[in-house]
Amino acid sequence: MNNLEIETKFLIKKYKVTANKSLGQNFLIDREVILNTIQNADIGKEDLVIEIGPGLGTLTNELANYAGKVICVELDKKMVEILEERFVLFDNVEIINEDILKLDLNKIIDENKLERTKIVANLPYYITTPIIMRLLESKAKFDSITVMVQKEVADRLCAKTGTREAGAITYTVEYYSDARKLFTVPNTSFIPAPNVESEVINLQVRKNKLYDVESEEKLFKIIKYAFMQRRKTLLNALQGTEVCSDKEKLKEVLKRLNIDERIRGEALTLKDFVNISNLL
Repeated sequence: MNNLEIETKFLIKKYKVTANKSLGQNFLIDREVILNTIQNADIGKEDLVIEIGPGLGTLTNELANYAGKVICVELDKKMVEILEERFVLFDNVEIINEDILKLDLNKIIDENKLERTKIVANLPYYITTPIIMRLLESKAKFDSITVMVQKEVADRLCAKTGTREAGAITYTVEYYSDARKLFTVPNTSFIPAPNVESEVINLQVRKNKLYDVESEEKLFKIIKYAFMQRRKTLLNALQGTEVCSDKEKLKEVLKRLNIDERIRGEALTLKDFVNISNLL
């Protein structure tokens, strides 16, 4: 039993904590994983770090040693009470009892006025995708997202568009960021141990658009409809939807782009979807 596991079990006993399965809580007990995450996120004293779902504060404790300031966004009120007691003497840790999906991130960033802002988190598995989507679509002024997610989710988030591994979210991730997998985390790194392996990934948020898009709203609706029925051809998947009421028009667009009208959406790259969206 390592020191971090002993400390975590002590905190669990002291505060009579049980992992909240509905909130996807698993407590990290591997210090090497924590330090590797911080190193890969390139955290320094000029950084504001927003940590999502800090739980008992295991990652928070190390982040505070490296970052200029750490803001913990925690939904569980019991955990907030523990964090406030644990970090009461830390002048660079702030605890916010909020839902990250409803938080005004730009307001927090503007109020703190540090050089860079980075998201770091061990994300609850059940809500990983909504959080990633929320962060990227908010267009908040942060530089990177370094998070631990379920390995299968990491594979999809970091896949290449136009391959079988990609899903609709893969295109959103590529549009807004440069994504890469960093390292795998075994389930033995947690208590209680989850049934799956995890992966730490890094998304470097793009400062400039990858492609010129006439309407981002239309682009992402086209992608969504294409993947709602991914085994259908793009023509059939989009037919009758709000983005394409005229099948013949879409045929003409595909012809102009030299794309086979029998193609499925899953075979298209992000650039293909951008070109289709712009012409439509």
